[in-house]
Amino acid sequence: MAGTARPVVLITGASSGIGEAVAERFAVDAERRWRLLLAGRDEARLAEVARRTGGVGLTGDLGDLAGVESLGARALERAGRVDVLVAAAGIGWAGPFTRTPPEMVERLVAVNLTGVIQLVRLVLPGMVERGRGRVVLISSMAGWAGVANEAVYAATKGGLLAFAESLRYELAATRVGVTSVLPGAVDTPFFAHRGAPYHRERPRPVPARRLADLVWRSVVHGRDEVFVPAWLAGPARLRGGAPGFFRAMAKRFG
Repeated sequence: MAGTARPVVLITGASSGIGEAVAERFAVDAERRWRLLLAGRDEARLAEVARRTGGVGLTGDLGDLAGVESLGARALERAGRVDVLVAAAGIGWAGPFTRTPPEMVERLVAVNLTGVIQLVRLVLPGMVERGRGRVVLISSMAGWAGVANEAVYAATKGGLLAFAESLRYELAATRVGVTSVLPGAVDTPFFAHRGAPYHRERPRPVPARRLADLVWRSVVHGRDEVFVPAWLAGPARLRGGAPGFFRAMAKRFG
């Protein structure tokens, strides 16, 4: 993020979990002294995170277009621009697809995918016009490989990966980058909120602070793809090179 003005980062989902950890990591970057715009639904928790990090809390629901447009307008009004967007807000639901409530399907797609795309639509033109910026999309290994009993969640995260790849091609002639972050599991309240605990032996959940540090590094160093933990890049490549073998192992070991 070149320039003399303090760069502005907008972080969604900042009232807890990954978003909160990302806010804390950017807050301690003494060299760049980021201006933090923190979006979240929990007003009390968001205010506390803003107090600790020196950020500005922007409450709202990203599950509908009006909420997204309100957030985008308030962010630009408050800071004048957004140099980096970290889209960390997301929800989950676990269970057989045949039992997924229709309203949950709509909510998952709205928060995890549609809302993110709409927010990027609002802040990206300014980045392109200024000739610098980065969009960071928190996806998931579920979006790369698919996961049983999380079909809709995986579909939304897979959609983010395709969206990110498409944007990279469109933005190739600019100085605006797009980062896809693909965690396996992160130690946050996410699993409690989705109503089902994390049950797999591998990958073990990584601390949210570790993921947040990798997000910060991806912005500072311009990385396009981040697997968390890094060894997950191996299974990801295996799926691409030997999909039949990968699926057989996935069915066997879950």
